[in-house]
Amino acid sequence: MARLEGKRAIVTGGAQGLGESIVERLAMEGCDVAIWDINPDKVSETAAKVAKATGRKVIGAKVDVCDADAVRNAVDDAAAKLGGVDVFVSNAGILISGDSIEFDAAKWRRVIDVNLTGYFICAREAARVMLQGKGGSIIQINSKSGKKGSFKNSAYAASKFGGIGVTQSLALEFADQGVRVNSICPGNLLDSPLWQDSLFKQYAANQGISEEEVRKKYVDQVPMKRPCTYRDVTNVVVFLASEDSGYMTGQAINVTGGQEMR
Repeated sequence: MARLEGKRAIVTGGAQGLGESIVERLAMEGCDVAIWDINPDKVSETAAKVAKATGRKVIGAKVDVCDADAVRNAVDDAAAKLGGVDVFVSNAGILISGDSIEFDAAKWRRVIDVNLTGYFICAREAARVMLQGKGGSIIQINSKSGKKGSFKNSAYAASKFGGIGVTQSLALEFADQGVRVNSICPGNLLDSPLWQDSLFKQYAANQGISEEEVRKKYVDQVPMKRPCTYRDVTNVVVFLASEDSGYMTGQAINVTGGQEMR
């Protein structure tokens, strides 16, 4: 039997990249899934593809995680359509890097708004619904940058450090009511669209090296000498969504090939 048979999940930023892989894995493990993303065309495409491949109920909605009213309504809508919410994966996020002296304050606020405030809004609304039922598991996709500073990435690191604070605080608040809250801190997903389409270019420009040199630099920093993969992350998502992790809450789990051990 699939490990998550009969559970109902919501995944933010779920239309592409790591989010899409999380949706696929949860559905393969027996979940019905609601996909949230700001790209409605990709939402529809991913929902149809995953539903066809897995036979699970997969629905989608355009949701901005920074809009508190929209998030509240979307949680209620997903709960009504799926019959409840057992798992909530907060995956939506953005990364804007740059020299701190010249970094635009509006870009700083945007990163914090999506990655930190958006996570809090989503987590509290998921908890609200889960508390009405039999509990549930809230999972934040954080980063190794939530554990240590990141070169010319002060806004992103600040948002991820703060996210672990949110995770621990909500875990304490809901621990005796059956709602668990944990974070996953992946290493560098160098083969993902985020890196391929954006980060290699950003980091090459920021660091004055080629994109090939950026890749080598980040692989060389990993004791296991390979980048993080989607499967590495989704393995831990399934574990945290399942009862196998039933005595775990408030944790920030490293998936970094040994690069981060705290």
